[in-house]
Amino acid sequence: MKQESKYQIEVIPTKHRHMANWDMFATWIGANANNGTWYVGGVLAACGLLTALKVIIASSTFSYLCLSLVGFMGYRTGAATMSLIRGSFGIRGSYVPSFVNLTQYIGWTAVNTFIAATSVSYLLHDIVGWPVYGKPGGGKGLVLGIIVMSVLHLLSVSVGQRSVQMIERVGIVLVILFVLWETVVVFKTVTFSELLHWHAPAHLQMTPGAGMDTLAAFNLSWVTAGADFTRFTRKRSGATGMPFLGAFTGVFWFAFIGLAATISIAITSGTYDPNNSDPSTIASRLGLGVLALLVIVLTSMTANAVNLLAAGSALSNIFPKIRLRPALWAVTIIATLVTLIPLMVGSFLTAFTAFLDYIGMVLGPMISVMLVDYYWRHHQHYDVNELANSHGQYWYAHGVNWIALICWILGVGLFLLLKQLPVVANVLGATFIDMILIALIYMVLMRIFYPLKDIQA
Repeated sequence: MKQESKYQIEVIPTKHRHMANWDMFATWIGANANNGTWYVGGVLAACGLLTALKVIIASSTFSYLCLSLVGFMGYRTGAATMSLIRGSFGIRGSYVPSFVNLTQYIGWTAVNTFIAATSVSYLLHDIVGWPVYGKPGGGKGLVLGIIVMSVLHLLSVSVGQRSVQMIERVGIVLVILFVLWETVVVFKTVTFSELLHWHAPAHLQMTPGAGMDTLAAFNLSWVTAGADFTRFTRKRSGATGMPFLGAFTGVFWFAFIGLAATISIAITSGTYDPNNSDPSTIASRLGLGVLALLVIVLTSMTANAVNLLAAGSALSNIFPKIRLRPALWAVTIIATLVTLIPLMVGSFLTAFTAFLDYIGMVLGPMISVMLVDYYWRHHQHYDVNELANSHGQYWYAHGVNWIALICWILGVGLFLLLKQLPVVANVLGATFIDMILIALIYMVLMRIFYPLKDIQA
């Protein structure tokens, strides 16, 4: 059946897929080997080293198993994530998760841009003597840094998905060399035993449950971009194993170095301030110099190449007449404006924490509905032509699967409720419990209102 132009989607045929396993691994390690991951690691320092490492392993394993599952969907169908989510939310209903995806990837672009712009302010301090951000008069260096990063992002997205591949191939080598250098410097400064026995002041400590939710919000952000990249690979292993290995390696390595570097600064200075967990401040205090700051800027580009492509894909799903390249330009400009928000709030950490709370609340139930629908309801098969058909099986009620939307809204409410339970908030975290509960509720409601026989015709 011919696709209707209003709802048409882009499907990548196998013969046009050009990403090898190494490209996929580099894409996902590059997505997490960046200053945002470093900053999250610094925030997790409030848990203590051992607890933070447990949180990183547990949260990342669960999150990136979900990434692999979405990655397989892209490999099997050749469609982007927000096109595939039409199968569960409905063709029109998919606009809601697309908007969530659009806002969160613009937000992550802004986070990485702000941190990179901080590095630019340090570079300007070293080169022309401008005050660094955080000092009187340091705002002008930060604003100039935001402008510089935004121009670089516009240049990088101008050639679409190919730019991601080129940036990752070059950037991953420099990123690995940098993190090795950083690791050596940290362990020359303090011993592992000192890191292990350090604890944050009582009023700044973070519980394991809070740590789980913080990192879950960070990790799950990549899940809804999975198929956007795996649809460009011909190998199943490249679509499932490589995203897991790359993303897990990147988050563990960079979160650990952010964690260790933040604790090492706290030990040597005698003061722990989570507001100073950003890479630029730490690199400066460790004496890493201009080269380190330049690599921090580069890591922002590697992560934001992924963020912007995902945001552009989401915008194209909401407005199908907008082609991918103009969509990429649009989201880059919007992200530039969003990057200025911490300057108005007065604290990057405050804005960042609020952003993580938003992501954890909205992404978990959305991912649960998507995965249950594809793997349980449809037995790993979506008809990609039907995903664009306003008279087909994914149209539901006037284009919306209200069961999916109700479960998503219920998931948001459950997340907020679970956060009020001490054992959940302090020990387990609300995010993954919420995801499991919504998966079960969706299965039951869909069995009642849309029996399996209705989709087996």
